[in-house]
Amino acid sequence: MDETILVAERGQMLEFSFSDMLCYAGPYSPAGVATAFKAMQRAFALLSPNQPPQRRSVVIRTAFQGPGARDGFEAVTRAVTDGRYTVDPALARPDRGRLLQSFVFQIAIADRAATLLLRNGYVTSEFIDLAGKPDRNQAEETRLDQLKAQLAQALLAAPAEDVYDVD
Repeated sequence: MDETILVAERGQMLEFSFSDMLCYAGPYSPAGVATAFKAMQRAFALLSPNQPPQRRSVVIRTAFQGPGARDGFEAVTRAVTDGRYTVDPALARPDRGRLLQSFVFQIAIADRAATLLLRNGYVTSEFIDLAGKPDRNQAEETRLDQLKAQLAQALLAAPAEDVYDVD
C-alpha cells in the first residue's frame, strides 16, 4: 500500500498520497513534490504524533524555491493560499554546501515547530547544476527530467527519518 499523509479539516480526515500531490502539482517537479511529502511525514510525526494535524494550522518557511515542493505543501495544507507558506532565502545554510544549503524546512503546527534538513546523499551536483541552468537545451531538459524522477524515487523509497535530520 502506498504511504499517505493525513490532515484534519472541519471534522474530516483528508488523506494524500504522493500521486495525489503530483496530480495537483503536475508532472514537472516530482522531486520537489517528494521533498514536500517526506518533509510533512517527518514533521507531522514529530509535531502531531497522536493525531493528524489540522490542515490549516501548518505553517511552512523554507529556503527552497522549487515549485514542486511549494505545490506539494499547498495540496496538503493550503498554506500557499492562506499565506502560511514563505520562501525565505535567509534560511539557507551555506555551511551545508551548495547541494544542501536550500533544503531547509521550518514547519510549525500550533505552538510546536521543527527545522528539517535534507540529509546528504540524495541530491547530486548534476541535478543542482541542471536545475539551476536558465537556458537548457532539449537534451538537458530530458536529463533533468530523468534526474528528477530518480531523486523522487530515492526519497519515496526511504523512511522520512532517513531523509531529514531535525536541527
